[in-house]
Amino acid sequence: MADVRTAGPADVTAIVRFGEAHIRPHYTPLIGAAAADAQVRDWWNEAHLAAAVAAGRVVVAEDDGGLVGVGQRGHDGTDPVVYKLYVHPERRGRGLGPRLLDALIGQLPAGATRLCIEHFAANERAGAFYEREGFTVDRIEPSPTGDPRLAVVWRARPLTSS
Repeated sequence: MADVRTAGPADVTAIVRFGEAHIRPHYTPLIGAAAADAQVRDWWNEAHLAAAVAAGRVVVAEDDGGLVGVGQRGHDGTDPVVYKLYVHPERRGRGLGPRLLDALIGQLPAGATRLCIEHFAANERAGAFYEREGFTVDRIEPSPTGDPRLAVVWRARPLTSS
């Protein structure tokens, strides 16, 4: 079973490699090669990930010495947001996504009342996963390019107080 933990500085290179290996092949059929390349370039680069790791906003799942999942949180205004939640294609459907999500929720400050998550409209698999995890559509932001595949679906889920 994979170990899920908060990422540390020594994990940044492996997280970058995970993104380079899995994001393009996942997104290219959904949103096109140029947009998939932009995702890797803009969000899976060392500077971006090192800053997120340093802020304590990234979790990883590791098994047999390799990364098999990554989650990253941030904020949209006052709401905490999950910006990354990816599981290695060979490990999907085995409960690792919910474990990464739970680890991110466990990092949230006391008093957080809801969690948001965003995904491209074309990523229907992600949408179905988030629905199973209790997220409902909050809003849809059209893409500035006009490409409906690149519209951003924002979902939210209330958080129960512990």
